[in-house]
Amino acid sequence: MTYRFFTPVPTRAATGRTAEVYQQLREDFLGPLPTFQALSAVPEALAATWSLMREALLAGDTSRVDRELVAAVVSRANGCQFCLDAHVLLLHALGEHGLAEVVARGETPSDPAHAELARWAEASRSPRAGDWTSPYGPELTGTLLAFHFVNRVVSALLDPDLFPGGLQRAPLVRSVGGRLYARSAREPKEPGRSLGLLHTGTTPPPAWAGDSPVGVAYASLRDAANRGGELLGDVARQTVTATVRWEDGRFPTRPADWAVDLVRDVPGRDRVGTRIALLAAFSPSAVSPGDVALWRLSHPADADLVRIVAYGAITATDHVARALTSAQL
Repeated sequence: MTYRFFTPVPTRAATGRTAEVYQQLREDFLGPLPTFQALSAVPEALAATWSLMREALLAGDTSRVDRELVAAVVSRANGCQFCLDAHVLLLHALGEHGLAEVVARGETPSDPAHAELARWAEASRSPRAGDWTSPYGPELTGTLLAFHFVNRVVSALLDPDLFPGGLQRAPLVRSVGGRLYARSAREPKEPGRSLGLLHTGTTPPPAWAGDSPVGVAYASLRDAANRGGELLGDVARQTVTATVRWEDGRFPTRPADWAVDLVRDVPGRDRVGTRIALLAAFSPSAVSPGDVALWRLSHPADADLVRIVAYGAITATDHVARALTSAQL
């Protein structure tokens, strides 16, 4: 696994809240994977990301197969090969070998309920275009939102290959790898355990989550990731939020040129940060070493790179979540 722009502190050297998150990851998931290590420079964002994933994807009574299907299809819709590969492998771990390979090939599941769930997940990339909302409960909806965020962070900060040469995309490797994780994938998880890792935020849980721990986790992630916007001025933030709203998940044909055009009227000191946030929202793998080098001239810390990426990612994710809120008004 290759980190694109920095190498996180080794897991054995983690302290404080980061070490606590890593311990829960060892106990409840597959360990402190690169997805989470990439966020470790900003412990509050790391903790909230883990909490949302745990409470939505792993805990509770909703079918884990259904949730893994949503995670994989959202990842496919967002073009996050790393996450798609990981959750296809976990479908294999749950014994759903046929479904896993159908999703990996980009096809529609034969089971009608799975097909409808996949269509719903796919449509969330551009929620306004399809008048998208959610007929599902907080665990499936939270899983969908968790992966809209995680896909963008992963695509910006990690190389797309789980294994050297993309070996994980071979069906045999996926099937065998899934068997290695079968026990972990099938163990039930008690809801709410991760909430003790979170700081109390200023944003109330969203209405779509009811009293589920998923809502507390999502509100915490929104608070933590939105703080990255404090690295930009008002005009820059308005540019990011307005673009996310009107573009509605559209994939830019030439993302680098598209982002340059959008930041022309942003104050010079904020242009590169706005560009990174916009790319994180729409086409995160297009964040380039040149973008990062320019950003580091004024913001040399790894934490600030993670914050600006997380800000773009949560702005796009919250665009999807707002479609749920507006449907309830």
